[in-house]
Amino acid sequence: MTSEAQKLHGHLIGQQGSRRSLNTPALVLDLEMLDRNIAEMASFAKAHNVKLRPHSKTHKSADIARRQIASGALGVCCAKLGEAEALGEAGIEGLHITSPVVTPQAIARLIALNAKVKGLMVVVDHPANAAALAAAAAKAGQTLTVIVDIDPGIHRTGVASPEAAVELAQLVAKQKALKYGGVQFYCGRHQHIVDFKQRKAEIEERTDYLKGILAKLEAAGLKPAIVTGSGTGTHFIDAKLGVYTELQVGSYVFMDHDYNVCDLRGADKPTFEQALQIDARAVSANTPGMVTVDAGLKAMATEKGPPMILKGAAPGSTTRFMGDEHLAVIAPEGQAAPALGDQVILVPPHCDPTVNLYESYHVVKGDTLVEIWPVTGRGRSR
Repeated sequence: MTSEAQKLHGHLIGQQGSRRSLNTPALVLDLEMLDRNIAEMASFAKAHNVKLRPHSKTHKSADIARRQIASGALGVCCAKLGEAEALGEAGIEGLHITSPVVTPQAIARLIALNAKVKGLMVVVDHPANAAALAAAAAKAGQTLTVIVDIDPGIHRTGVASPEAAVELAQLVAKQKALKYGGVQFYCGRHQHIVDFKQRKAEIEERTDYLKGILAKLEAAGLKPAIVTGSGTGTHFIDAKLGVYTELQVGSYVFMDHDYNVCDLRGADKPTFEQALQIDARAVSANTPGMVTVDAGLKAMATEKGPPMILKGAAPGSTTRFMGDEHLAVIAPEGQAAPALGDQVILVPPHCDPTVNLYESYHVVKGDTLVEIWPVTGRGRSR
């Protein structure tokens, strides 16, 4: 089925300057920035002898996953079973589902996916779930690779103690239909700590906790082949500590505002480029010093506040949500606001849920639309 973006903009592909003719709001991806971000993280991982399994919950895109794998990634992570199904249908392999799959109906889908996708893995954090996965895999005549999820202290998912980690790993290892693949340890809260020194200190403390668990597992004859976790915010620190075998970096491909303000590598400057953007247009210009653009609450995730302006307004201009469809762009005192119909380019405050609002990426080089990519896993949250 032809997407709305293809219907509206397919004829613009390859036309010089065609970005200026997009209907707005539009989710725009700068291809050269994207590729530089992917190459930079791949180069970093290679230099630090650690593998990448980037998190596709950020982009939900088979096209981007292929570029990451082509640059050396093992595969990609998926937050939900539905995302894994969508990427698996598109031919992506090496999928790791980072949230537990628990209900009978979901486990049935997982087993079906395991028969189709090479290198599938899924986390487990409860003995009852391990038993259910083992029974379903055995009934299907399969072997399912599972990763023991360890709670780093945020109490979202994961076993809650070192003893529980060892007990669950022992249970998994005894199941003929399950393959004990290793452990997952994702410090989600730490990814967005702005100050590098504070983030480093807190991650070092959590890594000591993880090391203690790894020592207990090794003593029990269950040394994990895979230690997976980390993220964009802590990738530099985690790689230097050398405990993870693979990094679940995600947002580095796009760099929303929330990550861009973090000092990722202690260099006090951005490491990655803001490749994901939202194009908007001024649709009302009747108040001096202010203009209303057509990208409001429905055009982006809003829990991190209003968006920053990348281009199209006077330096120092600010934004304020004006409802579902509208955003105010307010010029500094003495400066002119954009004119009616002008293009204003915004940076999403939070990329992952913003992407889920759109069916397609408008991929550009410079000011020219070069491709339209589907958001493969859009809405696949079941």
